Amino acid sequence: MAITLVSPNGLPEIDAYRQVSIATGSKLLFIAGQVAWDAGGVTVGEGDLAAQVEQCYYNIATALTGVGASFDDVARLTVYVVNWTPDKLPLLMEGLGRAAAKLGVTATPPATLLGVAALDVPEHLVEVEATAVLD
Repeated sequence: MAITLVSPNGLPEIDAYRQVSIATGSKLLFIAGQVAWDAGGVTVGEGDLAAQVEQCYYNIATALTGVGASFDDVARLTVYVVNWTPDKLPLLMEGLGRAAAKLGVTATPPATLLGVAALDVPEHLVEVEATAVLD
């Protein structure tokens, strides 16, 4: 395994992610930001943040699988949420939880959450990008 996730002593323990990702592999994967499009380019879960987060994670998983990787290889996630406010966190975590359960993964690499004014099209509420490392 090319990635080891840790939360060093002295930093807060966060259930949703680890503070540090140690990469020992030699091949870097940069996955473009994934929005809530299905394979046909149709938006999934219009107006539903949890459903869109779930679809974004499915799309990340599809991209990883397509190049011989998995969530175990993800070193970092960046999540962009339109008009972010802390009260949206439960919906974000719901979507992540549903995706992780259906995919059979624990998606806990270091993550950054950023609020943005808008994404590529008005119906998209969230975008997730990933960096992964392979041996």
